Amino acid sequence: MSYPSEAKTDRSLFLIVLFAGTLFISASLMFILQPLFGKLLLPLLGGSPAVWNTCMVFYQSILFLGYLYAHAISTRFNQHSQIRIHAAVILISFLALPVALPENTVPPTESNPTFWLLWTLFLAIGLPYFVVSTTAPLIQKWFANIGHHTSHDPYYLYAASNTGSLIALLSYPFLLEPAIGLANQKMYWSVGYLILSILIAGCAYVLWKTRKNPVSIEESAPLEKISLSRKLHWLALAFVPSSLLLGLTNFISTDIASVPLLWIIPLTLYLLSFVIVFSKWNDNIHPVMVKLQPIVLLPFIAYAFINPADLPYWAYLFLHLLAFFFAVMVCHGELAKDRPHTQYLTNFYLIMSFAGMLGGMFNTFVAPFIFNGIYEYPIMIVAALLLRPWPEASFKKGLLVQISAPALLIITGFILYASVNNLLRYFDVLVISLIALTLLTYLLRAKPAAFALMTGAIIFLALGLHGLSSHTLYQGRTFFGVLAVRESMLTDEHNQPEKYHELFHGTTKHGAERLPANLAKIPLTYYSRPGPMGQLFKEFDNSNQNWTIGVVGLGAGALACYSKERQNWTLYEIDPLVVDIAGNPAYFNYLKLCTHNTTIRVGDARLSLEKEPDQKFDLLVMDAFSSDSVPTHLLTQEALELYFKKLKPNGILAFHITNRHLLLKKVLSIHSENLHFPALIEEFKPQQELPLVVATDWVVMAKNPETLSPLSQSRLGNWQKMPLYFDMKPWTDDFTNIISIWK
Repeated sequence: MSYPSEAKTDRSLFLIVLFAGTLFISASLMFILQPLFGKLLLPLLGGSPAVWNTCMVFYQSILFLGYLYAHAISTRFNQHSQIRIHAAVILISFLALPVALPENTVPPTESNPTFWLLWTLFLAIGLPYFVVSTTAPLIQKWFANIGHHTSHDPYYLYAASNTGSLIALLSYPFLLEPAIGLANQKMYWSVGYLILSILIAGCAYVLWKTRKNPVSIEESAPLEKISLSRKLHWLALAFVPSSLLLGLTNFISTDIASVPLLWIIPLTLYLLSFVIVFSKWNDNIHPVMVKLQPIVLLPFIAYAFINPADLPYWAYLFLHLLAFFFAVMVCHGELAKDRPHTQYLTNFYLIMSFAGMLGGMFNTFVAPFIFNGIYEYPIMIVAALLLRPWPEASFKKGLLVQISAPALLIITGFILYASVNNLLRYFDVLVISLIALTLLTYLLRAKPAAFALMTGAIIFLALGLHGLSSHTLYQGRTFFGVLAVRESMLTDEHNQPEKYHELFHGTTKHGAERLPANLAKIPLTYYSRPGPMGQLFKEFDNSNQNWTIGVVGLGAGALACYSKERQNWTLYEIDPLVVDIAGNPAYFNYLKLCTHNTTIRVGDARLSLEKEPDQKFDLLVMDAFSSDSVPTHLLTQEALELYFKKLKPNGILAFHITNRHLLLKKVLSIHSENLHFPALIEEFKPQQELPLVVATDWVVMAKNPETLSPLSQSRLGNWQKMPLYFDMKPWTDDFTNIISIWK
């Protein structure tokens, strides 16, 4: 893209290194501060997704304000005034160093902590984060005015900024978090911020010396104003990838696999797209991406949505990531191709940041309330296809024809759904028909409206078909994820088919119940009578008549069927929807049939337990999972010290650690050695085929070895001493390391 520009004579490589290095450091600090401060807040507010959502809204809002500030001072003040104003803002921000939580800060216990959290974030990191947020547009604007031979098109510096973001994103969980505690992370970040301030001062010095009597570029080179339609086009091109990123991340953890740190991959691809499209390579790469996208979509739609059962989950994941990368590359490529003259540089970035903020707000606050699944993800797939380059002819004629074909397909689908009894009898025919239609969409690739809307119609018909085949009785969505109750079939002891209900959080089963009245009180899955929990309750059957028991994590409520009349049980659950589902007899009857003296408390487990009296419990069961992951703040040394503070001297702590991806016993083993709490583990595998009895791993801990001796000597199971590990520091509120416990 060519721009009108005055003659440029300075070809200094040093200037590129200085300005690009400043952007690189700034973006790195931004992407390190976000997880760093999130970990600082975790013990205070618990692992509620609402906390993370509020933090993300704060970060995106401050980023937008930073871009607005850069736009305002660069368009209203001359260069020397800009430098004076920005120097004052940076000096004021030093008051917030080193970054840390305000002293004696305590969240409210009786009211919603959202406004407290926003105010705490503002006091602790608001000013430094604001300064870091201003850097990308402001430094590029300054570079446009220094007389370098590339100043007429400084957008390539944005690639340096996103490279910094990308490296920081990957280095935090893999390098910084495993090696450096939070206290040192705060100190090092503050040192990095001082270095950034020096680099900004260097950029300001270059700008200051550029002209003796600076005149703004707006005065020297007036250009035609940018139309509203072009601005809205920029907004759409930035909004859709932002929403698509969050939608895919949620979809992966809900419908594919709940693997820790998997969210890093979509964000890496998202940042990589910015690096590529704002580099010098985009003019050659963008046309190739536009041509290849329809080809990539063929296997993506056919296998990722229409017939996913034929692929292993890693291939399923690869298809989604590949399609996502092409979608954001096309959108961001169009955005970079349409970048304006440097006179409108800050305006361009302001609209981009505003769109990013809107995308985050839509996925965080709007989608969970209007959708009961991750439907914003396929919607944004269609929106991304609508943003492909449109030939001029598509605007002038044929638009109605392009829209009519997808509409006809959707109407046909609704008619079939409403009029055909037992539609699943034709499942294979319908799947083949949808795959054939997918092949036909390729022929429509030159007609963006028809191509996008036909793809959307096929995806949503496929989702509806699979919804029917999964026998979902109920599906709901909250800040904590997507919960589903499904009806399945097993073969009972007499080889007769028998229906049962299952509770899923994302892709992970959180409980099941058999429906016949004589079987409805039998705990199943991870809590079965032959398993570790059944063994524990049976071994202490004679002494636990009056126990006070706490259970963190409700699930379907199966553990409640071990309760006795004189026992007192407290069930802790963070998600109110789980409580509603477990208490609804149409889905599960454990709570209705088995509970006696039982209280249910809604809220984060660690925060709820802190309010309980010391030495209250004889048994505390930790069964808190978010899909397939245990929140890390429930696994730290401080958390274990809290649990034992709430246990009686002879109390038992039971920890559910079944996990497909993480070696959680390693964390507990190191705590056991470090805190001198004896511990036993059973990695249970059923010895015979029993309905809905599954393999599961549990750890029990106590203050005294004698408390656990009945279990270790029992013939009911195979309880063993915990294996010893010496290659990892204990997890604390200051230090955790997910990478070190990968299986």
